[in-house]
Amino acid sequence: MSQYKKLLSIAIAFACVLLALNFGLRSSMGFFMAPVSAEFGYGREVFAFALALQNLWWGLFQPVAGAFADRFGTVKTVVAGTLLYALGLYVTATTDSVLGLNTGAGLLMGMGIAATGFGVVLPAMARMVSPEKRSFALGLGSAAGSAGQLLVVPVAQSFIAGYGWSTALLLMAACALLMMLLASPLRDASVPDSGGNVSAKKQSMQEALKEACVYPHYWLLVAGFFVCGFQLAFITVHMPAFLSDRGFESDVAVASLALIGLFNIFGCLLSGSWAGKYSKAKLLTWIYALRAVSIAAFMYFPMSATSVYAFSIVTGLLWLATVPPTSGLVAQMFGLPYMGLLYGIVFLSHQLGSFSGVWLGGYLFDVTGSYDVVWWAACGIAIITALLHLWIDERPVERLRVAAAS
Repeated sequence: MSQYKKLLSIAIAFACVLLALNFGLRSSMGFFMAPVSAEFGYGREVFAFALALQNLWWGLFQPVAGAFADRFGTVKTVVAGTLLYALGLYVTATTDSVLGLNTGAGLLMGMGIAATGFGVVLPAMARMVSPEKRSFALGLGSAAGSAGQLLVVPVAQSFIAGYGWSTALLLMAACALLMMLLASPLRDASVPDSGGNVSAKKQSMQEALKEACVYPHYWLLVAGFFVCGFQLAFITVHMPAFLSDRGFESDVAVASLALIGLFNIFGCLLSGSWAGKYSKAKLLTWIYALRAVSIAAFMYFPMSATSVYAFSIVTGLLWLATVPPTSGLVAQMFGLPYMGLLYGIVFLSHQLGSFSGVWLGGYLFDVTGSYDVVWWAACGIAIITALLHLWIDERPVERLRVAAAS
């Protein structure tokens, strides 16, 4: 048993480093916008569009990557995703055309991120541990992604400063290949799905998808994650410009985003711990309600550097805190066999929300000359989402309840 625990600890650690690399490399791409645009004479919207495509393809490909992992295993999925990720970085480093940029930084990297990120690795981590430890493991994996942002981004910046943007991307492609090695312990590190699911009738993938599609509580979860993506992407992309419009220096925006990343680590760990002890749906209600309160306070009271930092700390604590209870609810409702596919659909909703938050933020600013309407919209939909989660029945679906009773 001690040997198994040792192997399990290694697998969990490798999964966390894998997620840190996945998240950190992706988070570094914004720093390439200025040098790439300057060298080729592109407007910055060209590189920005490639990154928008990346997010869109990430979302669209996530259910496919999740289904592939459910069918053929996590290791094969991560290996394929790693090759796509590294190839995307290589193409971005060597191309001299807009099409190549959209293909490399957009299509290939988006697919690679999907196959090596949360939607594939978190279900694998859920299968490694017993049900009572599952939520904490999901929180640990979510926190690892944020830690990667803090650790990998400075390295990427130093690569650009020391070697130039093209060589920096090639070095990052080499780093991405490490994810194949980090996936190897995930091959056999799993425990039987307990808690009433082991005796359930074996499903096909089509049956699992049909079961989820007609289950209204699943769609409440999908709707909630759309709102999560809307808020996170809007803040990530538009916060620096918003603060500049309010008269703040750029270092305030940098510190704001850094604080969000730092406190997100603590928020994920706390959320993962609480999701294992309390109602996951009610925890999500509290998270979305607190987001609404924090946005309303941020916009209502006079704005200062102190209020910006306070908002950033609170936002960081709530940032990816939705991931452990949301992914945990998918496993709790439907079991683990097709968690990759079903969570992938939920995550697709998140990415559609991200696309909407980024696009509407820019569109409504151009129309109104201010971000205020988007901030208050983000506040309003957070309140609606908090109320929606009160209606979620987080018990396993009837198929699993019947199997457990028999």
